[in-house]
Amino acid sequence: MTQAMHLFWRKGFAATSISDLTAAMGIGSPSLYAAFGSKEALYAEALRHYRAQFEGRVWGNFAAAATARGAVEALLMDTASALTAVSAPDAPRGCMVTLSAVGGEGQAELGACVRAARALGFETVVERLDRAAAAGELGAAVDIPALARFVVTVQGGMSLQARDGASRAELEAVARLAMAGWDARTGG
Repeated sequence: MTQAMHLFWRKGFAATSISDLTAAMGIGSPSLYAAFGSKEALYAEALRHYRAQFEGRVWGNFAAAATARGAVEALLMDTASALTAVSAPDAPRGCMVTLSAVGGEGQAELGACVRAARALGFETVVERLDRAAAAGELGAAVDIPALARFVVTVQGGMSLQARDGASRAELEAVARLAMAGWDARTGG
């Protein structure tokens, strides 16, 4: 599954052919169709595999942080690490979900799946910020949805930068700058 995930991640859905997939996975096309039913189903499975492989690396410390600021800082710093940690010579960089254009490639159902995954990240940040506001950690004047969009926008931009070759240190500098913006907007 990792080979298929890497192909879809690197090339996108439309540019990844069945022959690319069978060659990378070491199986024939009848076996691919028997196992997954379709290229679309294999892509959906590759997204699930991606999430299982990377979700804990990016979101684990976010969930464990004692404060909203600590959670967001952990999210951005762990994102910098995960986006640039290349585990294999041909492993793609950046976030498969963030970088996916499958919806624009004529695959509306898969596009909805990717949009839902991106929305889950936004909703997770909103929920954490809502809890912080209820606990008095964030002032009433803080626009929670806008702050959450800021966080996921920075995270998404970091993915693009990683795909284009930015280093972990460069992305961590972006995270620190984003946290300075957080402090300026929320009072730290």
